[in-house]
Amino acid sequence: MFLTGRQSEILDIAKLEGRVLVEELAVRFSVTPQTIRKDLNDLCEGRALTRVHGGAIFPSGTENVKYEARRSIAAPEKQAIGRAAAALIPNNTSLFINIGTTTEAVGEALLDHHELMIITNNINVANRLRIFPSIEVVIAGGVVRGSDGGIVGEAAVDFIRQFKVDFAVIGASAIDHDGALLDYDFREVKVAQAIIANARNVILVSDSTKFDRNAPVRIGHLSQVNTFITDRCPIASIHSICAEHDVQLIETERHIASE
Repeated sequence: MFLTGRQSEILDIAKLEGRVLVEELAVRFSVTPQTIRKDLNDLCEGRALTRVHGGAIFPSGTENVKYEARRSIAAPEKQAIGRAAAALIPNNTSLFINIGTTTEAVGEALLDHHELMIITNNINVANRLRIFPSIEVVIAGGVVRGSDGGIVGEAAVDFIRQFKVDFAVIGASAIDHDGALLDYDFREVKVAQAIIANARNVILVSDSTKFDRNAPVRIGHLSQVNTFITDRCPIASIHSICAEHDVQLIETERHIASE
């Protein structure tokens, strides 16, 4: 496809940051939002980007967006998801928290809880929570992935299998419309599968951009979780799966609008 200079620059920004927003691009290029929407529609029709609410994302199917860029994608939505998940977790509880920027938001929202035992393979979560005396942090051993501080590999899987906890908070890099939960690194997937198998209640946290992404490795299926928290779920098949398998679906945007 032929790209204008502005469209090429938009595509470069999306590759670097993972996501572009209409309003921010309009200001950056000093054009109207309508002009940017047309640029994004052209890029999406050429399958260079994937359209999402308010903008577009770079839809890599085999390689994840860089970790710092992922932190900025849907950041307010992730914070709301984190608060909603934390509200479901009582004090005096044991739980797993795995790798991901949304699971990190849950960890941040748990700071005012008491008497928690948190087992994690996420160095960022461990480092943030370790200074709070009311929270005991247990960190998995294994290979530390330099890109995001995740601990992966067979040693981490064996470590996780030693526990049986009250709750698990997990994320996914992509959610297929058939309910498949997907990720990029098979080593991380094995840890996530061990977490699911060794928790009494599983909470999946994921913002709505994950419905528009692809990843090659299967973690499991939406039917395996007890609660799914997202900012919004526009996919009818996901609603049907949740209803059929008694998965509690919490949409934070709908919850806020109803208050």
